[in-house]
Amino acid sequence: MMYEKKPWLKYYESYIPESIDYPKKTMYEAIYDASMKYPDRIAYDFLDLTSTYREFLADIDRFANALYALGLRKGDRITICMPNCPQAIICFYAANKIGGITSMIHPLSPPKEVKFYLNLSKSKYAITLDAFYGNFKDILESTSVEKLILAKITDYLPTLKKIGFKLTSGRKIKKVPFDPRVSWWEDLMENDYPQIEKIKIDPDELAVILYSGGTTGVPKGIELSSHNLNCLAMQATAQGPLVEGDSVLSILPIFHGFGLGVCVHTFLIDGGKCILVPKFSAETVLNLIKTKKPAYMAGVPTLYAALARNPKISKVDFSCIKGAFCGGDHLPHDIKLEFENAASKSGGNVVLREGYGLTESVTGVTIMPKNSYRQGSVGIPLSDIIIKIVKLDTFEEALPGEEGEICVSGPTLMRGYLDHPEETEKTVKVHPDGKRWLHTGDAGHMDPDGFIYFKQRLKRIIISSGMNVYPSQIEDVLDSHPLVALSCAIGIPHPHKMKSVKAFISLKDPSKASKELAKELMDYCQEHLIKWSCPEEIEFRKELPLTLIGKVAYGVLEKEELEKRKNREMDKIQNKEGFPETTMDISCSSSLGAPDNP
Repeated sequence: MMYEKKPWLKYYESYIPESIDYPKKTMYEAIYDASMKYPDRIAYDFLDLTSTYREFLADIDRFANALYALGLRKGDRITICMPNCPQAIICFYAANKIGGITSMIHPLSPPKEVKFYLNLSKSKYAITLDAFYGNFKDILESTSVEKLILAKITDYLPTLKKIGFKLTSGRKIKKVPFDPRVSWWEDLMENDYPQIEKIKIDPDELAVILYSGGTTGVPKGIELSSHNLNCLAMQATAQGPLVEGDSVLSILPIFHGFGLGVCVHTFLIDGGKCILVPKFSAETVLNLIKTKKPAYMAGVPTLYAALARNPKISKVDFSCIKGAFCGGDHLPHDIKLEFENAASKSGGNVVLREGYGLTESVTGVTIMPKNSYRQGSVGIPLSDIIIKIVKLDTFEEALPGEEGEICVSGPTLMRGYLDHPEETEKTVKVHPDGKRWLHTGDAGHMDPDGFIYFKQRLKRIIISSGMNVYPSQIEDVLDSHPLVALSCAIGIPHPHKMKSVKAFISLKDPSKASKELAKELMDYCQEHLIKWSCPEEIEFRKELPLTLIGKVAYGVLEKEELEKRKNREMDKIQNKEGFPETTMDISCSSSLGAPDNP
């Protein structure tokens, strides 16, 4: 068995252990221990307001007392619908102290989505900002929520910024009318509620509900324990132990495993500082690197592309960055080089290291070694993570280089899907070796040295004339063209081939969209791809639809295209027309834009 030999271990740095001794504790207990060890270090910086670990722990304990006084008990669910801000992380750990279960959702979720997530998680409590009260007020009666906690962004702003906010953006926030279901953060934190007694909590119990990406289909709740997140955090810090003063740009949202598990929990259990970024913009991030000088940053490919293409990057010194990490989606090689080159021109020697992971394992399970880059690979397994490639629909291990399904085993594997035991059984299986293995649904292979190569979501593979076509390969080629900003390839119905390829493209300069450029891009693909992988149709868009964390939402494009073709077929039937010739759609129609958080 190749995976049992762990060939990747020879690429570990000398300080990275093969295995880690994970103490059995809750997330709150991990934060408590860090606060006892580093009481005077800065835990977080939020728009220039900082908190020491001593102050942070006191706020967590105070809010835990308030939650208990409101009636929250062990096993109760509380939905956190907030950007990256102090109230969100204080509430997260306070609920964990009591044994409450936190359900993390996007703060910009519209009312219909909020209702869906509140009901899916069976939340009795919810917390959000006053600015988002309108998304809750009319749907609460259709849920089991008993109490809505409202916070203000100004609760944790320095005095001058608080005044400035109230005079500008704050004026747009509608006044919240009296509502008996509402409690205010400020009031809860001012009251002296009785100190709660220590509650016995098993670190393996359900603690957090995150949600599947939602690129296609209905999102599923993913059950994670305190132990899952603590193990992930210790695996991450083993990659490069933190030293005093180390900070991370916490850009990725906390409703995502990468944002919560790596950019918040990993740093807080080891005395690091989280620079909380409530709203992403390339300019904001570049300014934070310039002024705050973080040691680490993590993001998705679209984030790094946005930074690289911002003209202000040339004025920012990246020499403070010890580590830059990319996950959440496939990282095109050209975006990696584009970012590294842009950062190096201003004094940095940044190597963007790609990883691979799933929310079903909290987040990352692999990382590219610091000194052993292999193009096309997503790196090697983290400590205590075992990966093997199995032949499709079997438990049989594939040979090195042979394509199959990526399977993962380790201490960060989810407990299961929320209220979906059948889906859990299909995804997490016990193999003959007795281990629990997560069947990722991703196609890939492992080379003889243990480097993993992610090929494609199995569901995304396009079968054209009996041949496997991989959208990610097509997108890599298109993204390497100097005029292309972002691309997405999908399969569309074809009368003879079953499926053919259509590419959606957003250009760096949308005004350059033309039939001539579409033809040039098709020719470009024919130079770099095997013929059955080449797009037969190209459609230009000003923007491509993105998921909540900045992945291209291919499912949205597939759905739109099917609807468009269905309508076209209906028109043909009505007009008694035959099957149309292959067309080249070069329309520059607008689409969904990127959300405020990546």
